Amino acid sequence: MSSRIIISTEINGEPAEFLSDERDSLLEALRDRLGLMGTKEGCNNGNCGACAVLLDGRLVNACLVMAAEVEGSQVTTVEGLAEQDRLIPVQETFLERGALQCGICTPGFLVAAHALLQEHPRPTEEQVRYWLAGNLCRCTGYDKIITAVLDAAERADAPSG
Repeated sequence: MSSRIIISTEINGEPAEFLSDERDSLLEALRDRLGLMGTKEGCNNGNCGACAVLLDGRLVNACLVMAAEVEGSQVTTVEGLAEQDRLIPVQETFLERGALQCGICTPGFLVAAHALLQEHPRPTEEQVRYWLAGNLCRCTGYDKIITAVLDAAERADAPSG
């Protein structure tokens, strides 16, 4: 019989405390304990990227991280990407380019693309393809997704005004 543990962490910039089964993955905790449904369960073995989140700024698959491991850490999910109810450039370009269809893979792609653009603000197409290689999409193909990420990099670079 497993026991329950209290986990204190920060999720999407807000302090969070939740009760979790010691065997829960971060994916299960986000969806089942915290009601953050944006992080999707695809394969549940780390191969599809649908559950991608940032853990202390590092891109990880939430299905492969135990919930207990996030004690004291910072977790960013797709729900935490928007800035004060304003979409970030990669979210805007995904919509504009039609880089989504069924939506299962979209949150993981958005989080991975955001992580890429934080690390490499002006990525090449090759870098985008490499960085997103851990994310699978069965609906759109990848051209619109790659284009959306490259467009987001250009948009973020453009002077506002």
